Amino acid sequence: MCGIAALFSQSKPAPKHALNGAVRSLIHRGPDKQSVWISTDHRVGLGHTRLSIIDLATGDQPIANEDERLRIIVNGEFYDFERQRRELEQRGHRFRTRSDSEIALHLYEDFGAHCVRHLRGEFAFVLWDETNDLLLAARDRFGIKPLYYSVYDDTLYLASEVKGLFAAGVPPRWDHEYFYQLATGPAMPDRSLFDGVHQVPPGHYLIATPNGLRLHRYWEFDYTPAAELAANTRDERSYVEEFAAVFEEAVRLRLRADVPVGCYLSGGLDSCAVLGFAARNSSTPIQAFTLTFDQAAYDEGEIAREMAALVGANFYPIPIKQSDIADHFADALWHSETLFNNGHGVSKFLLSRAVRDAGYKVDYTGEGSDEILGGYIHFRTDMLKHNTQGQDPAEVQLLLQQLEAANAVSRGMLIPAGRTGAMHSVERLLGFVPTCLKVFDAQGQQRLGLFGDAFKARFNGRDSARLFLDALDVPAVLDGRDPLNKSLFVWAKSFLPNYILNLLGDRMEMAHSIEGRVPFLDHHVVECLCRVPVSLKIRGLTEKYLLRQAAKPVITDTVYRRQKHPFLSPPVTTAPTERFHQMLQDTLRGAVLASVPFYDQKKVVALLDQLPTMTDAERVGWDPVLMSILSACVLQERFKLAAART
Repeated sequence: MCGIAALFSQSKPAPKHALNGAVRSLIHRGPDKQSVWISTDHRVGLGHTRLSIIDLATGDQPIANEDERLRIIVNGEFYDFERQRRELEQRGHRFRTRSDSEIALHLYEDFGAHCVRHLRGEFAFVLWDETNDLLLAARDRFGIKPLYYSVYDDTLYLASEVKGLFAAGVPPRWDHEYFYQLATGPAMPDRSLFDGVHQVPPGHYLIATPNGLRLHRYWEFDYTPAAELAANTRDERSYVEEFAAVFEEAVRLRLRADVPVGCYLSGGLDSCAVLGFAARNSSTPIQAFTLTFDQAAYDEGEIAREMAALVGANFYPIPIKQSDIADHFADALWHSETLFNNGHGVSKFLLSRAVRDAGYKVDYTGEGSDEILGGYIHFRTDMLKHNTQGQDPAEVQLLLQQLEAANAVSRGMLIPAGRTGAMHSVERLLGFVPTCLKVFDAQGQQRLGLFGDAFKARFNGRDSARLFLDALDVPAVLDGRDPLNKSLFVWAKSFLPNYILNLLGDRMEMAHSIEGRVPFLDHHVVECLCRVPVSLKIRGLTEKYLLRQAAKPVITDTVYRRQKHPFLSPPVTTAPTERFHQMLQDTLRGAVLASVPFYDQKKVVALLDQLPTMTDAERVGWDPVLMSILSACVLQERFKLAAART
């Protein structure tokens, strides 16, 4: 993994100092080597910060092709690249390096922009084609690796992180419209919190020429129609065996590195399954890194220790306290460039720091499993309520009551209580309203009550859920599909790339120069699961049923029988004596919030004054909202954000 930056000017010389600034701002992503290349006509620049993982000696970038008319910079890893390299060499291509990154360059020579369909892994890259006066920028299918762009002063800027664009000269300003969207509904796959700054969406590539920019989709979820799945006569065992084989291959391919590979390990099924299959394919013990918390309800250390012992991994516990989250909250926010709902992003930030200090650069991670296998409680709710075929209504009602009881025990941290809007447009389009959209809407209603009157009036009546769905090809992808798969799709297009893969993935890992490898989001694994009946994803109250069966031989019985516990840090609102709580109070009562152009500080302070009189469940219900307001304050201060253009 690395950091990349690029610029492309239509006519005038591109400023080299801007590219140098972008590269310097991304050095945490690639501390091993920094390089800049400028074209002879000074219209194009490519910058790279390298984290050496494969081909430590000759893999520096940008990499040029045989006649030096193509150049590429890559952030990420391409798996199974040795096979593709052999095939390319048989077709006459000559390689300059032994790096996996170079295969994209030669695949482009053969297939043009459609080379992205031949790539397997997590990646973002920028390629300059001098002959065709064309710049190609592409992002992996799920958004594991970030890629932002902005057009400013007739120049296209691209970078792995928004701070790279700011360092290159793009003005740091809030995007008021998108702030409202994110605060009241699902995140958009192509937007950011910052004015004029966009993302290359997951599964897309961007082509820039002197005539302008075009975005093209090259991959999409392809769920088997519900009627076809219902008529399928395949037995359960065949699905389990197919999934186990595809997933184990994804894990095995991600062992390939010229440095040691570790594993992030919790007490959850996902990371334990990854470790189990990785250990089975490794000739040496794997180092397993586990966060432990000082509150027993959030600590999974002993479950993880048992799992590590089963497979012969070296167990490495990393204790975290609420005071640690307070101390590192602002730094984690600076790296993420988004709003936090919980302190878990800071916990992942500290975990990655410990991994780096232990001498590791590469770690397996279990992110993505919940999004493709239905791991969250809102997916189970949708399965019971809307995938009704073959279900006993009385049993469904009993199971829903048990889910509600589980949510009550968690004090509302899984599905927060709150008023929601009608969302008629969503129901007409999808046939029902996914529970995750109800959660976004309920939290949006809470935030609406804290917005300033002018900001709220400016966007009064906006349908954030509908705007999100309007940006997707919903009829082509979801018509005739199972309700559960519709819910999975909505989540995978909103929360997965913009939150999970950011502050529980790439940003917190690369803050400390750690490459996270995500076998659950290997596209062969995902495409396999798109063909699986939903009853193998969720069965009754058992989430990720197929994964449990496939991983049973390599995980402990404790993990096999344990239900999903989301990775969350203890809520800040329920610990008034902790330093993190005091930081929240001081910041939201101080001058920084007064400068954030969205909230009415008097309303926020009134809410803070009410916290001592609330029940724990009520405080927990407000925790994500207050955390997001605190996040906005930190972003305002760290990036010195101005108001949007009028």
